[in-house]
Amino acid sequence: MYTLYHHSFCPHSRFIRLVLGEYGLDLTLVDERPWDRREAFLALNPAGTTPVLLTDGFPPIPGAGIIAEYIDETHGPEMGDRRLLPVAMAERIEVRRLMAWFNEKFFEEASGPLVTERIYKRFMSEEVGGGAPAMDVIRAATANVRYHLAYIGWLARTRNFLAGDRLTYADLVAAAHLSAIDYLGDVPWSEDDAAKAWYARVKSRPSFRPLLSEWLAGVPASRTYVDLDF
Repeated sequence: MYTLYHHSFCPHSRFIRLVLGEYGLDLTLVDERPWDRREAFLALNPAGTTPVLLTDGFPPIPGAGIIAEYIDETHGPEMGDRRLLPVAMAERIEVRRLMAWFNEKFFEEASGPLVTERIYKRFMSEEVGGGAPAMDVIRAATANVRYHLAYIGWLARTRNFLAGDRLTYADLVAAAHLSAIDYLGDVPWSEDDAAKAWYARVKSRPSFRPLLSEWLAGVPASRTYVDLDF
């Protein structure tokens, strides 16, 4: 049994939820608002960021990348062809490269600013940066989504999945970040049919259903968010 401290629209948390869902692992979710910087949460992860995974017999496991590596080391070998981090070194390097692309570059340039400005700041006090969204930040991040989507489209046109022939962490991490901003209607799906078709395949998987069922009070989901045939 795992316990995951997360925020529903934290892209990194969504990635780990998809991973655990694909592996069919039991999970208890604990909602965390990282901007509150609760002492109990900081004791688990002094960086104060989500996600953090708890499991018996181990210290708290902080951060999407570390959690993903832990899950692969503890459960990957038994999954056979369903292993989300491949065995071959060249394939592992490519999956890790794309994990870094989305968890770092895409998050910094697109999903992080959009989620912060359009979701998190609604619930943050002014003392910790809450208030009206910064429209210049939103415009820049929305523009950045376009070139990332074009890159996803290129990968989807040249491969069966983003990192190769089968589903890997690369697909789940990309889809997790996209899902958070697709809720807001900030993904221009009409601009790249290959990226759209790839995302439709991934979000149709059973592991995605819990994410698509979550709604944010006062912020309606976009038309494409729950539509599997968008």
